[in-house]
Amino acid sequence: IVREKEMGTIEQINVTPVSKTMFILGKLIPFWVLGLFNLTIGMIIGWIIFGLFPLGNILNIYIFAFFYLLAFTGLGLMISNFAKTQPQAIYMLIFFLIIFIMLSGLFTPISSMPEWAQKITIINPIRYFVEVIRLVYLKGSGFRDILPQLYRIFVFVVVLNALAIISYRKTTN
Repeated sequence: IVREKEMGTIEQINVTPVSKTMFILGKLIPFWVLGLFNLTIGMIIGWIIFGLFPLGNILNIYIFAFFYLLAFTGLGLMISNFAKTQPQAIYMLIFFLIIFIMLSGLFTPISSMPEWAQKITIINPIRYFVEVIRLVYLKGSGFRDILPQLYRIFVFVVVLNALAIISYRKTTN
């Protein structure tokens, strides 16, 4: 969206009869597909090079990743609605990603974080992805075991994508 703003083509898109929801979906779907492709490549590399294969059903990872990627692409679209330039959007996204990754439990167990940091992790979508990967890969957990994380990520999907649609303006300032 930011690139469309910079190139001046956003005005042409805005005058089309396409709804905000359809426009956002059109921008979201390619990145969602690319994310699933990257997940597949990452799991293949993990299997070939490191011998890692999930003890649980691999379909559970894809089901969760489907919603996880929808949440994160919604965040990216929301950021692009507010950014005026591509570098500004990149810096905003990096700011959020660094915080999310550091507070995800990937490098440091959440239980060993200060209490205030543990509370912040509740609103961190990466935390739930890390939990699901560990549950399925290491413990062989089934679909019912990942339902709490799935419910939480679904909330992120609804909220972040609703905010992306609401914050998109079909008028230029």
